[in-house]
Formats: sequence, structure tokens, C-alpha cells
Amino acid sequence: MAEPTALRELDPLLLINLRGDAGAEGFRSAVARVLGVAPPTEPNTVASSGDVSLLWLGPNEWLATAPAEKHGAVDQLETALSGQHHSVIDVSEGRIALELDGGHARAALAQELGLDLRSSSFGSGRCAQTALARVPVILQQIDAARFRIFVRRSFAPYVTDWLRSTIAELA
Repeated sequence: MAEPTALRELDPLLLINLRGDAGAEGFRSAVARVLGVAPPTEPNTVASSGDVSLLWLGPNEWLATAPAEKHGAVDQLETALSGQHHSVIDVSEGRIALELDGGHARAALAQELGLDLRSSSFGSGRCAQTALARVPVILQQIDAARFRIFVRRSFAPYVTDWLRSTIAELA
């Protein structure tokens, strides 16, 4: 029997949309100095160090996630990247993070997700921009049965209700 599936909203996180030249050593080292981790360059991967993660969103774009109390990282990044081509935007207020965990997590997501969620294609340490129930989200797989879903705040009630309904149907 599969373990119960739970959905919860995470405490507010610091979410930073970061853009720059991943091929420039100055950019990579400045980001690593401030966040403790360099931006991943492999598509749809996540680089993490402690409670900070960088999700690859495109060849020159990442979503940095950290506990809300690390809000000083925005100014620190701006200072460290001064003089380089970059963009650092705090998008914390625009998105919430949901965590889906348990035996039916993958099956619930697969109901309305346009991704191959087989563990051989989308496993731990992977992320993707996709649509869940027709809503744009960023999906991060934390481990075999745990996913983080970043969704625009205005769509969060709809996505939460949809996921709860789907979980109930699968249980």
C-alpha cells in the first residue's frame, strides 16, 4: 500500500529570478560566493547547497530559492554582479511554493502534466517549467516521492484545490 499523499504550502521563501551568462566565470563565481552554489548549466537540473537551490529555467535564467530570512541575498547579488550583464529580481511575492509528498504524488501530477514523469526521465534534482491543470508552474523533484511546485499566487487556490481533488480520487 502506498504511503498517504500530502499537499502543503511551504513557509514563504525568497525567490529570485536570476539571469546572466553561465559561461562567464565571473558570473558563476560571483553567484557561488553569494549563494554558496553555482548556477547549473545542464537543462532542467537543480544545484543545491544547504537550504539554497538554483533551478535551471533556460540557458541564461535560474530561479534561486532560499529561506525568506536570506532576503539580503538580492542586494548581495546586485553588488557581486555589478559591471556584468545580469538581472536579479525578487519574485517572492508573486509565487508560492507547494510541496506534494507521498505514494500518489507522481500519479497525481501525471493526471494533467505534459511531462514524462518516469524516474528515468524526471528524477531527483530535476526541474521544469510546465503547465499543471493548464496553469504555468515550475516543478522541482526533491526526491522519489516529493515534489515542489512554484505557482503564481493568483493561481494557487485553483492548483491547490485541483491537486487535493486528484489526490482524493487516487486514494
